[in-house]
Amino acid sequence: MLRLNLTQLRYQLSATLRKYHQRRRSRRQLLTLDDRLLKDIGISRAQAKKESQKAFWKRSL
Repeated sequence: MLRLNLTQLRYQLSATLRKYHQRRRSRRQLLTLDDRLLKDIGISRAQAKKESQKAFWKRSL
């Protein structure tokens, strides 16, 4: 029983770390988009900057 719980914990931790890494990478990539691409996805330069400054553990709205 303990082994199963440790395995589940390891899996959940791994999934959480992958999610955090993806958020961080996505937010940093927003800063590389030009205004035309930002307009295509429906956000302004100010919104992109604000989103990129969020901590990786914070969800987007």
